[in-house]
Amino acid sequence: MIFNRNSKLLLHKITHWEYWPFQLVYIPIYFQWAFYAIKAKSIFFFNASNPTIKNGGFIMESKKAIYDLIPQKYYPKTELIREGTSLESIENTIKSSGIKYPLIAKPDIGLRGSGVKKIETITDLKQYASKANFDYVIQDLIPFQNEVGIFYVRYPNQKSGKITGIVSKEFLIITGNGTATIEELIKENPRYELQLKVLQQEYGNRLLTVLAVGEKINLVPYGNHARGAKFIDGSDWITPKLEAVINEMCLQIPGFYFGRLDVMYNTIEELENGKNFSIVELNGAASEPTHIYDPKHSLFFAWKELSRHISYMFEISVANNKKGVPYLAHKEGMKEYRLHLEQSNKIVNF
Repeated sequence: MIFNRNSKLLLHKITHWEYWPFQLVYIPIYFQWAFYAIKAKSIFFFNASNPTIKNGGFIMESKKAIYDLIPQKYYPKTELIREGTSLESIENTIKSSGIKYPLIAKPDIGLRGSGVKKIETITDLKQYASKANFDYVIQDLIPFQNEVGIFYVRYPNQKSGKITGIVSKEFLIITGNGTATIEELIKENPRYELQLKVLQQEYGNRLLTVLAVGEKINLVPYGNHARGAKFIDGSDWITPKLEAVINEMCLQIPGFYFGRLDVMYNTIEELENGKNFSIVELNGAASEPTHIYDPKHSLFFAWKELSRHISYMFEISVANNKKGVPYLAHKEGMKEYRLHLEQSNKIVNF
């Protein structure tokens, strides 16, 4: 029975390219990158795409440093916690900042959602702090129920930019039927079952709870593909009105030209009117146009969109370089890459 279930999950991953290793998906893009690197005479040309963000936001960028670039009204209360900080000091920081439980903890230098956790109690915080061998941020839980990723591009000589793609996100939410346990409900959906081992570690015996008919539970309250969220292409939501709202916000973020804003919101109508929304994160040069991961899209569609966006990044980097923004030197770039690998290992093994 276990063999059959594992075989079905493996077949599901093989037949759905969205689960393939990114190194495999990106093979054609490596050639495009090599071409641009030759033209720019720098492998690390991306550094110039967002001059105020470390390495353009490609590797080793601090979330807290990026938040500090954004006007406070656009993101939740956030505090940086250094590795090894005592629980007492963390509690004092929480009290003085006004952050409330439940809160979110996540690595300051992150990797595809690894190490992100909802902290319900001081006990959860103590456990997270004792395990974290990296700097991390704590922040208020955003109260809005929906999340989108909005890809934004602006050339340095332009007064306004454009939205080049939107992805909406369905969280890992299950609905009770009055008889099945949470774990049994998880196993009904291959996308969810692929997360079962992680959920078992996080929730333990709570997965044996039987939910009442219609009762819902959000097991992963953030829209991360690697943690079970379903990505849906919402690019048809792009309107002049929404672009105006996003432009108004992005123009207040110095040195930001290329990247994806992960935004939580109440309704799309309110978002279009600039009301009731908050930035979860701003991602720079390493951003993916994540609408490609909609299950309806082919791998060829993904390649086309990835190619389009890397072209934007290259052109913006070149334009900024002509304005005096240097590319990252090869020696420094390789040092940053090694640090990135070390950081990634820490977070993945968290």
